[in-house]
Amino acid sequence: MLTDSITVLCGLFLAQSALAARPYDKISFANVGFAGTYQPVKKMSNIDNNDTCTCEVGDRTWFSGENAPLSDYLSVHFRGPLQLNKFAYYTSPSFQIGEESGSSDWSRNAYYDANAQTGENVTFLTKAGSDSPCLGKALSYAGDDGVSSAASSTLLKYSTLITSDQEYAIFSNVSCPKSGANKDCGVYREGIPAYYGFGGTTKMFLFEFQMPTETQSNSSTFEYYDMPAIWLLNDHIPRTSQYPTNANCSCWSSGCGEFDIFEIMNGTERNNLYSTFHTFQGIEDLGTGIQANGYIPRDTANTMKGGVIFDSNGNTVTFISNSTSFDANLTVADVNSLLSNFTSNETYSTTLMTISATAPSTTSKSNGISMFGKMDGLWYYGITALTAVTQMFLL
Repeated sequence: MLTDSITVLCGLFLAQSALAARPYDKISFANVGFAGTYQPVKKMSNIDNNDTCTCEVGDRTWFSGENAPLSDYLSVHFRGPLQLNKFAYYTSPSFQIGEESGSSDWSRNAYYDANAQTGENVTFLTKAGSDSPCLGKALSYAGDDGVSSAASSTLLKYSTLITSDQEYAIFSNVSCPKSGANKDCGVYREGIPAYYGFGGTTKMFLFEFQMPTETQSNSSTFEYYDMPAIWLLNDHIPRTSQYPTNANCSCWSSGCGEFDIFEIMNGTERNNLYSTFHTFQGIEDLGTGIQANGYIPRDTANTMKGGVIFDSNGNTVTFISNSTSFDANLTVADVNSLLSNFTSNETYSTTLMTISATAPSTTSKSNGISMFGKMDGLWYYGITALTAVTQMFLL
């Protein structure tokens, strides 16, 4: 009987997913942030030998609060085909989307303008450092093309276009302390240019960019052919390994945090930009993550402007709008006006699951419990389906 009920719910879920997977200009998530843990890398050994390479993880690090764990320092990552024209990072002491009272203005704390060749508090890094069979290539300063190695911090030149599979990242210009398990930046690879990402519970990242169609012919050498993306990572991840063969060599697998702002998910939907949380806020499959069932259209012919806002009340919004401004200061009214220009038909909204946890006296393991407790597969997907069906009738 339970199996039949779950089958019906899953069928409704699939039907709702098909209906919801349509274009929007704004994607909204509510109830973002929970109490949980992740395990940072404690030690990396023999990283030049694939047979003996090992990584040890340290004690669990607890996080909690609005937007956690993405309230931590984040690095900003780009994959081609993509051309970045402008980038800006803002913070606010307090901001609630749609609320004037109690909200504060936004200050720009990092900025890049390709045309003006201006950079403030930005460091471009890329995977062009020393290679390791188990960690992949280490970070290095990026050259002005975004993918070659440079001897020092360099701005990307105007009209820099990276192609499929090519990536670079933006960090702040604040150097990390010496590598160490008890240091702010944790343990990181020897010899890399180590910088903090961009911190704060309440923050905003804005972009002006182009995502043209890939002009190269597809082949088996590409892993992400014509699948551009802009995403955020806990800055510990790239300082150790973004794509390790050993999961212990990155805190990613233990849930330290990733958010995909605009990402092409597969080769059959190359013009659909999805937004996805890769945290354990009510899910077990970190790789799939918590993805909105609506997408933002990729404009392959024109420049796009938009970004993501993490407000002080656990709301996260991704959007594309030609009204996006990159001024040094943005008022509460400026940002609320920008977001209010979208109609309900142009917005897809979803609410993340509530998680409760209490830090134990020892940090050896997490106490995190979802609102439904520890669920087996059928119950988990049944609840997911029921949530999706409920959401369908609320939209």
